[in-house]
Amino acid sequence: MSAVFVDKHQIPKGKGSYSVGCTDLMFDFTAKGSLLRLYYPAQDGEYHRTVWIPNKEYFIGLSNFLGFHRILGKFITYCFGSVTTPANWNAPLRTGERYPLIIFSHGLGAFRTIYSAIGIELASHGFIVAAVEHRDESASATFYFENEFAVEKDNKSWIPYKRLHLDNTEYPQRHRQVLQRAEECSKALNLILDINKGKKVKNVLDSTFDLQQLKDAIDNKKIAVMGHSFGGATVIQSLSEDKRFQCGIALDAWMVPLSDELYNRVPQPLFFINSERFQTAENVMKMRQFYLPDKERKMITIKGSVHQNFPDFTFVTGKVLGYIFSLKGDIDSDVAIDLSNKASLAFLQKHLDLQRNFNQWDHLIEGEDANLIRDSNADSVTYLSEYLE
Repeated sequence: MSAVFVDKHQIPKGKGSYSVGCTDLMFDFTAKGSLLRLYYPAQDGEYHRTVWIPNKEYFIGLSNFLGFHRILGKFITYCFGSVTTPANWNAPLRTGERYPLIIFSHGLGAFRTIYSAIGIELASHGFIVAAVEHRDESASATFYFENEFAVEKDNKSWIPYKRLHLDNTEYPQRHRQVLQRAEECSKALNLILDINKGKKVKNVLDSTFDLQQLKDAIDNKKIAVMGHSFGGATVIQSLSEDKRFQCGIALDAWMVPLSDELYNRVPQPLFFINSERFQTAENVMKMRQFYLPDKERKMITIKGSVHQNFPDFTFVTGKVLGYIFSLKGDIDSDVAIDLSNKASLAFLQKHLDLQRNFNQWDHLIEGEDANLIRDSNADSVTYLSEYLE
């Protein structure tokens, strides 16, 4: 039965020249700590592939987020529990280079593992990507440990997705969450840079990956932040608070959580990559409020795409589930993510001052492709033309 819902097509491999490794990191076992999935350039060799979604609680959390009975969580665990991603689990880091770093923020109801097509592609081109799992109750599920005894017994304490209180408006609650999310992105950056400096930090999770490999492996002058949906809003909040992030890429950003005070507080370059079917005129106008003189801003829209073209479910689901849950657009999922990834690489080369060949895709930043729209398809009030130049 699962064959009806699950596509034989799997999460795409990275197209760059580097093999890709993957590991999970937890620093501080409490809910105040950091939980990350790390994608990185790896040494060549034969390794186990990475389990895509490692715990059944994530599937149950997804069914809760979608408003379905827990039995659906068991069904999707059956369908997707054995899915792997084309990354080498705990493979040794490819040493001898210093890599640019990207902190990645997931969307509402998501978690750290389900943007592997993006993380793997960027790592295959020589980036280290740290996908944060947020503890602001916006993830469909996440976990921590109550104490060291719980760590030893692998007795996880789970934080479920929290629905909004009906008696309150959405903005105050989501704004509190985006502030915590930005803090978690900066905290993750602090920890990784500490390891880069040689500080000994313990990974709470049982892992054969040696953290000391990351010493002197990161170029601390080449750091970006990236995210999808609520994670796109987190990108903007993070840029406003932490100037170590030199640029940001917001994938189909959901702008509701952000305050109007941010419009003049983001000097770093910012790139909006949108789907055609998600954005509203109001949301796009909020993006355009960040278009200020002498500030680098770009926006493109992928034709025929939907909001779920960015997470991995678009690749592993068949046509039935893809239709029911709008996981697939009219555009082929591989084409959509390839456009997004190539445009992102070109933008990162420009603003992290990378000496690569990603500038071959500079035209995508301008929306110059048959499958792209320059700016947005959402109807809205025309803004000052000089900000488009």
